[in-house]
Amino acid sequence: MQEINLETWLEEIKANWLPLLVEHGSHILFALLTLGAGWWLINRVVKGLVSFLHNRHADAMVVGFLSSLVAALLRIMLLLSVASMIGIQTTSFLALIGTAGLAVGLALQGSLANFAGGVLILFLRPFRAGDYIEAQGVGGTVESILIFHTLLRTADNKVIVLPNGSLSNGIVTNYSRKPTRRVEIKVGIDYTDDVKHARKVLLDLAAADERILQDPEPVVYLASLGDDSVNLSMRMWTKSADFWGVTFSFHEEMKEAFDREGINFPFPQRTIHINQPEAGE
Repeated sequence: MQEINLETWLEEIKANWLPLLVEHGSHILFALLTLGAGWWLINRVVKGLVSFLHNRHADAMVVGFLSSLVAALLRIMLLLSVASMIGIQTTSFLALIGTAGLAVGLALQGSLANFAGGVLILFLRPFRAGDYIEAQGVGGTVESILIFHTLLRTADNKVIVLPNGSLSNGIVTNYSRKPTRRVEIKVGIDYTDDVKHARKVLLDLAAADERILQDPEPVVYLASLGDDSVNLSMRMWTKSADFWGVTFSFHEEMKEAFDREGINFPFPQRTIHINQPEAGE
């Protein structure tokens, strides 16, 4: 075994490595300090983003994805900056990342549009989980808002997947955004029936139902005079959660009340005139 001469080894270090360390030591030290401070600052930024999204009641999957994405991008930028401080050429890396990003962007153009739509939905909040909405020709209760799509649950328990891109750019009707909704009941009565009597029966039914609000008070209008009926329109307000219950139950109660009061529901009638030929023709 070859014996290592300690003095020779130290002389080699002093001659070859010490000048290099002196020349680049300050850059390395500054780069390490920048790396530590930058890493700490990125963690603080990510924690602030998570806190902000939680305060906005964002979906947990959206919070996790956005926080991890932001953290990864910031850390990549920090590492590139530190590498340039110690003399590593980052131009080729940046060109490679840009080329790869362009290729991925073109390949995933639709997915990126859906991602951007999800971000817009997250911050603009046209609807939230639990709201009943109609969009893109379908309707349902929002179950969750994911990165690329939103899940709706229909009244018959089917799940509809809507891409966030088209959802954020299209027309969305939110039936749950306001606390109250107006119920409109249309009914036709016979021409021989008293309109004022029918109006009183309808208003009495509304007053007896606790789900129907009295401010604004229910009203009954004579909407039109049809071919076979006098058409009434009743408008009343209820809580959004009671809308369908009031709509369905009021029709049944109205039918029973009209039967008791002798108010008739007309049905279409057609009069046929037959011309009898005269004798001898």
